[in-house]
Amino acid sequence: MTIRAIRTPDTWFETLPGYDYTPHYVDDLPGYVGLRMAYVDEGPKSGAPVFLCLHGEPSWGYLYRKMAPVFLAAGARVIIPDLFGFGRSDKPVDDEVYTFHWHRNALKAFLDRMDLTDICLVCQDWGGLLGLTLPMDYPDRFSRLLVMNTALGVGKGTSEGFIAWRDFMANTPDLDLAGLMQRATPILTDAEAKAYAAPFPDATYKAGVRRFPALVPISPDMEGVQTSQQALRFWSEDWTGDSFMAVGMQDPVLGPDTMAWLRSVIRNCPKPLEIAEGGHFVQEWGEPIAQAALKHFGLTD
Repeated sequence: MTIRAIRTPDTWFETLPGYDYTPHYVDDLPGYVGLRMAYVDEGPKSGAPVFLCLHGEPSWGYLYRKMAPVFLAAGARVIIPDLFGFGRSDKPVDDEVYTFHWHRNALKAFLDRMDLTDICLVCQDWGGLLGLTLPMDYPDRFSRLLVMNTALGVGKGTSEGFIAWRDFMANTPDLDLAGLMQRATPILTDAEAKAYAAPFPDATYKAGVRRFPALVPISPDMEGVQTSQQALRFWSEDWTGDSFMAVGMQDPVLGPDTMAWLRSVIRNCPKPLEIAEGGHFVQEWGEPIAQAALKHFGLTD
């Protein structure tokens, strides 16, 4: 099946405060040939722990601009892919292309291509809904977890905040991304909010933004539930790596209650770092989170 996709012109990414990393691209992932995935790859290419940072919706790799420098300063490698439909990656224009397993399999193809080991999964929002299902398929590749404001979609309902967000998105085909990010994260400057919106010049680029909230596996019959349930068993019973959790306490969608449940199903997950003023996009308070995680993992003094 040929997938119709569009690509955000590079000129839209000319002003990205704090995020001047050189993008890399791959356009021949098995099952996705012809679709270009963008990613950042900084730091040593071998012999160092890898921080694989997965963004959610409606953000992109720019979300990690405050955490990446901390990881790099500790001598780690940092890889930040943009999911298809987001960031500098190609954006299928038809909403129905976007499914749970279509994205999960794209991440698996990317992992296979990059051949990474000693990975710390860094995830939030959809970065966790998808990312938390990956280590069970690659148990020898993942050694650490840094998890923030996310969940596993095991088909057991959700919060009123999420339902409100899902319904809002279903009725907002041309979402004002910059405005949304500033309302959710008041500490953003106008330039930073504009950078978040850079991948989406108009509504035709926003199929992924529109589609993702409806894909969250909140009822038993939804795609991704069985995969997420398998992942839950992995994290509860088989995970032997080191974990660190940070929680944006002001998140109305995936906040303290959801994160308390997630902590309860991650084997040996310690008490979280609570970011009192942090919202859903808690990476905006990312520097102290990254520093605390590195200390916990024994990767810095």
